[in-house]
Amino acid sequence: MNKKTLVLGASLKANRYSNYAIQRLVAINIEVVAFGLKKGEVSGVIIDEDLLPYTGVHTIALYLNPKRQHDYYDYIISLKPERVIFNPGTENSEFYDILKENNIDFEVACTLVLLSTNQY
Repeated sequence: MNKKTLVLGASLKANRYSNYAIQRLVAINIEVVAFGLKKGEVSGVIIDEDLLPYTGVHTIALYLNPKRQHDYYDYIISLKPERVIFNPGTENSEFYDILKENNIDFEVACTLVLLSTNQY
């Protein structure tokens, strides 16, 4: 099963974990879409500056700090993902409750660790 993933908070900077995540996901043939503050490309994936109505998103790998997440709650819910991964530094108990109310699973984990241990 292809776990189409939205990397939310994607960065063009090569030393950022969101950038590594895009590279790793592409390397194992997982379809990736990405949103970030600057438009660009990482491993053939276009980073969009606009919140597009992506379809078929299974997982959202979150790379936004909790203070910035509030503006994206409704957007994330509207995509109806199977799960949201809260990467280190993105933990947000308020948002956990909102996801639970909307029957969306979440994990407090590192996307890169999940990928490297075949738990993705």
